[in-house]
Amino acid sequence: MHVPAYAAPAPGEPLAPTLIERRDPGPHDVLIAIGYAGICHSDIHTVRGDWGPRPYPLVPGHEITGVVTATGSGVTRHRAGDRVGVGCIVDSCRTCADCRAGNEQYCRSGMVGTYGAIGRDGAVTQGGYAGHIVVDEDFVLPLPDGLDPATAAPLLCAGITTYSPLRRWNAGPGTRLAVVGLGGLGHLAVRIGHALGAEVTVLSRSYKKQEDAVRLGADHYHVIDSVERLAGRFDLILNTAGSAVDLDAYLSLVAVDGTLVNVGAPAAPLTLNAFSLIDARRSLAGSLIGGIAETREMLEFCATHRIGADVEIIAADRINEAYERVLSADVRYRFVVDTATLPVEGS
Repeated sequence: MHVPAYAAPAPGEPLAPTLIERRDPGPHDVLIAIGYAGICHSDIHTVRGDWGPRPYPLVPGHEITGVVTATGSGVTRHRAGDRVGVGCIVDSCRTCADCRAGNEQYCRSGMVGTYGAIGRDGAVTQGGYAGHIVVDEDFVLPLPDGLDPATAAPLLCAGITTYSPLRRWNAGPGTRLAVVGLGGLGHLAVRIGHALGAEVTVLSRSYKKQEDAVRLGADHYHVIDSVERLAGRFDLILNTAGSAVDLDAYLSLVAVDGTLVNVGAPAAPLTLNAFSLIDARRSLAGSLIGGIAETREMLEFCATHRIGADVEIIAADRINEAYERVLSADVRYRFVVDTATLPVEGS
């Protein structure tokens, strides 16, 4: 089936309306009418070629909410009319040790990303800046009651990207948590960390977001260039920055046996001095989204605690403007595309 979409025709070129081909639903596929698609910084990195070559034209978008319109004959988990979400993964091998452990994001054969990957049909996967998407039922997530589909869309990437490491490193009562950066990822890290019961500190480049941080649940707020007094203060630091940071400076803030977890993915390499780890038995770690079961858990958690993203809903013809505003940090805190505004004829 042909559906309207916005695609990047080549690296660095503006996205433009087009029509794309979606496969016919197979026995275990779900056809979803997309309602909202979040704009992730990863979308921008990918379409600009920051992370290496990609197949073009390319439709980004892996923060997707919508409604099931049809299901294959073998589908048992979803039915027409269900509210659902799709995140960063649309398939994996399902047989390797990581997949069997519920860590499809670390599939040893390589997870199939929602866009820019090769699907089981041999075609390039195309993402959520589109009218419809076809996804295997195992990678479609129920959207719990109480979650608004627009503010929930960013949970499918930004939400799970922060929830997974916070759970993995046991953020909770008694945990002194610092969140580096108050952007699309960081503002959800603050909300989730607060809901988990951690003592949350935001480390930012200026004071302009201090009121927002308090509203989101932060207990403390500090500007990055004046944090020497915070040496050894934190049990866990979550670095959400999308640009390169001074790892040594942030590691100096980590307590003995504490951990700095990097979830931001800057284009430039990160470097550090080994003594930043050795001096206090600190750990440096990374984390990539979460598996399907954990993403389902995250959505239920956010529904229970009434957590959604702060969003600015835009029409499809403002996607390129939104990209520029993301790059200049001019959004609080996530753009979400209303796919009802896609040109029906792709022009």
